[in-house]
Amino acid sequence: MKTMSRLMLIACLVLPVLVGCKKEDASQAQVKAPMSAPTTDDRQAWVDYLNDVVPRNMAGIANQPYVYLLPGTSEPDFQEQYNRLVEKAQSDVARGIISGNLLAYASPASDKMADLVVTAFDGVPVDSMKGVRVLFIGNAADSDRVQAAVTPAGVEYVFVDTAR
Repeated sequence: MKTMSRLMLIACLVLPVLVGCKKEDASQAQVKAPMSAPTTDDRQAWVDYLNDVVPRNMAGIANQPYVYLLPGTSEPDFQEQYNRLVEKAQSDVARGIISGNLLAYASPASDKMADLVVTAFDGVPVDSMKGVRVLFIGNAADSDRVQAAVTPAGVEYVFVDTAR
């Protein structure tokens, strides 16, 4: 009887430790490796990529992100979509983005997306967007230009290189 009681006591002490280890292993297994940027203009591939990249850059962000995805230049109505997205981006920024928000900009046409961001931030008052994070997902060649356009607004600038 004493042996059985001791075994039960040991089991009660060891079981939570074993369960805790399994939880750690499970949580580590759930962390996925970052996706690679799409190498084509496939819209769905870009949506899937953004669904991976944007949440990885949401630390400290409390609100739903503003995500701007511009299609590739191979789209037949690219210029129309570009013009509409420029209007939307300008309107959103002009209304004012408050602290705790993320603006994510991505496109297979990185240079055109950089143009869009520069246009959207033209005339934004200095330090008017403190606490806002701007995530630019594109080519390294476009990053400096985007950073120069958004930094005066007081945003935190984050760049993700698509390295196509």
